[in-house]
Amino acid sequence: MAYGGPSTVTYVTGAPGQRASRVRAEPADASTDPPTVTAGVASLAASDLLRGAPRHGKVLAVLPHAIYLEFADPVPEPRVIAISPPDAIRLPNAIISGPWEARPSPECWAGGSRVVACGLDIRIVRWWDPSPVFGPLSRARLDHGCSVLARLCSAQDPPSGLAGHEGPFQLAACCAGGDLAGAVEAVEHLVGLGPGLVPSGDSVVSGVLLALRLLGGVISGGTRAVWLANWLSAAATFNAGQRTTTLAASLLHCAARGQAAAEVSAVLLGMAGQEPLEPAAARLLTAAGGAELAWGLVAGCRAALLLSVS
Repeated sequence: MAYGGPSTVTYVTGAPGQRASRVRAEPADASTDPPTVTAGVASLAASDLLRGAPRHGKVLAVLPHAIYLEFADPVPEPRVIAISPPDAIRLPNAIISGPWEARPSPECWAGGSRVVACGLDIRIVRWWDPSPVFGPLSRARLDHGCSVLARLCSAQDPPSGLAGHEGPFQLAACCAGGDLAGAVEAVEHLVGLGPGLVPSGDSVVSGVLLALRLLGGVISGGTRAVWLANWLSAAATFNAGQRTTTLAASLLHCAARGQAAAEVSAVLLGMAGQEPLEPAAARLLTAAGGAELAWGLVAGCRAALLLSVS
């Protein structure tokens, strides 16, 4: 997904194939100009934070197409929320607002259906649901959609951010075979693996979790897939904030609950035959980290199909 880009306030270190370092924001002088009041459409995933009492947080990163804000304990996950313009990738923890011109600032606050950060005073006027809803779904329809997505994303190859690592293949094989212990071990190895605000390993894991839970939950005999998703979700989110970046940890918590980026939801609905698949897949695959997410969706879908008849 479009997580990163040029910025004067964020630094991400780590070579490809290595675990990402924590992201830190460089303090900047807050402007004395009054904030710009604007409307926002917020994800229901962040409703507890946004509807609750005002809380102070810090600006994690200011990028060309997103502002990331972090709130400390005891705020429930997602503790990192994104502010994005309408034409950007819509993460499951996103507030859509703008277009805008952010002013770098080290602090922010959220609550009472408002967010104040980087020279913006965003008033939440509507909510959007990051959990896609599926109609009746046949195994044949899902098998066809999975095959199409596999062809589009060349799922037989490892995700580029994890080249040379066996973790994605181990996770896919263990999920398909119903090997809980092996799948948990693979998830624990992948979380935090790779560079960037959202490491490639986290994206693969998120894709698998979403497919197992959302697609496995709507096909006949899919209870084993959902059971596996529950266990893997616990493994992925346990101490996630200490094993990967805070943004990636929040996205893993969203995936564990079946909450997806809008572009990922469109692909899932396309696999189910409820929306055109190829245009949705093309948009996802051109986004940073999208190939890893798509790879995980294929692996999770194949596992859900196999587990439903085994």
